[in-house]
Amino acid sequence: MRLTALDEKALGLGLKRGQGLAEAKAMCPDIDAIKAEPEADAGFLNALADWCSRYTPLVARSGMDGLFLDITGCCHLFGGEENLLSDALARLAGMGLSVSGAVSHTPGLSWALAHYGKAGSIAERLVDPARAERVLSPLPVAALRLEADVLEALSKMGLRTIGDLLDAPRAPLVRRFGQRLMMRLDQALGREEEPISPRLPVAGLSVERRLAEPVGREEDLLFLAGELSRAMLPMLEQRGLGGRLFELSLFRVDGAVFHVHAGSSKPLRDPRRMEALFSGRFAALKDELDAGFGFEIVRLSVCHAEPLEIRQMDMGAPVDTSQTLADFIDQATARFGADCLLVPVLRQSHVPERASAFLPAQEMPVRAVSSIQSGSASPFRPARPIRLFRYPEQVEAVAEVPEGPPVQFRWRRTMHRVVKAEGPERIAGEWWVDGEEAPTRDYFRIEDEAGRRYWLYREGLYEREPGMPRWFMHGFFA
Repeated sequence: MRLTALDEKALGLGLKRGQGLAEAKAMCPDIDAIKAEPEADAGFLNALADWCSRYTPLVARSGMDGLFLDITGCCHLFGGEENLLSDALARLAGMGLSVSGAVSHTPGLSWALAHYGKAGSIAERLVDPARAERVLSPLPVAALRLEADVLEALSKMGLRTIGDLLDAPRAPLVRRFGQRLMMRLDQALGREEEPISPRLPVAGLSVERRLAEPVGREEDLLFLAGELSRAMLPMLEQRGLGGRLFELSLFRVDGAVFHVHAGSSKPLRDPRRMEALFSGRFAALKDELDAGFGFEIVRLSVCHAEPLEIRQMDMGAPVDTSQTLADFIDQATARFGADCLLVPVLRQSHVPERASAFLPAQEMPVRAVSSIQSGSASPFRPARPIRLFRYPEQVEAVAEVPEGPPVQFRWRRTMHRVVKAEGPERIAGEWWVDGEEAPTRDYFRIEDEAGRRYWLYREGLYEREPGMPRWFMHGFFA
């Protein structure tokens, strides 16, 4: 067992990360060691990343103990880089966290200053490109995020600071340690680009409201959602778009962040409909949305948008029921979840259990849903049963001839005698999915003495495919 994290007091006692627990207890018998929980740490870091999205939507994780924030174009909203960094560090310290941060033109330089820079004023943590080499030079080579074996080899050669690397010739260092050493150095200095990958997709459109007084009532949140929807309307109109998926982010004063998603079956930009969607979502969430001491920031984002065509209304035309159907689908989905309304769709497969599936109605065009509802397009062929089992159930069947239909079968402990049979309908296995030895199926439409009609199949062919053929019940007609 080894140490994975240390507090300031443990660091002052000379303990190091990666040190064996037995050795650490020998050095400090009173050490209090707690079992590491990587999943809980990752969840806490993700929660911090959500909180940091108040400053910029471009937030990326840096290992298990840090975050990268791309604040390009966001600083003026907080009065400059110094005010932004000061506000972030002060708020996190108010939550009981010991944090360090820096602002520079490269992620590598900011990481190095945050982890190995000397504690000082906020202004000293702001580094412009002209001072990059001077600030990096006194820092240890570990500030370049190198592997442990490379750091050990550099130490043996007497290269302990980044300034030592800047003064040394590059070619011998590349031959000895590889290109990664120089790449990390160039990234920190801005000579080579280092992109930041945000942990969450960035919304194309977003509006927010920072409140002077926190709010917590559902009525106030719905009112703010409506206000933000009206503020979003000109942006959607200018681009000719309508939103399909909306996200309402609620930032609580204690640092917790809630994301409420609402989807639409067709592109929309009507603020009243958008507000109605979130009303249904709030009703579904109930006690899961804990306001606590209130929310101080409310943000509405369009996560997915599609072109929205504006049509002139024809007063003499028949009533368009697609709009009413879309409203019903959206309200039901927002209130009861995406799986409350499922629509059958066809798939490219001749194996019956794979030839159809059920998708949420909100993911399908309203016209397709209307055609299925009206019966103009049936998702099943007439030869298929009314009910198809998700997994075929094995039965015991007896046939007069090996390749013929059964004369009787036992299903769910009940014996059924066959009076009529149609078939077989032969379906070969999909070798590209199940392999080349996928057995062949012979389907029969069966009617028993009570008039009940079933859909049975025999899996495997006598003397032509390996194994003994078996019988399965796949569905029934009536």
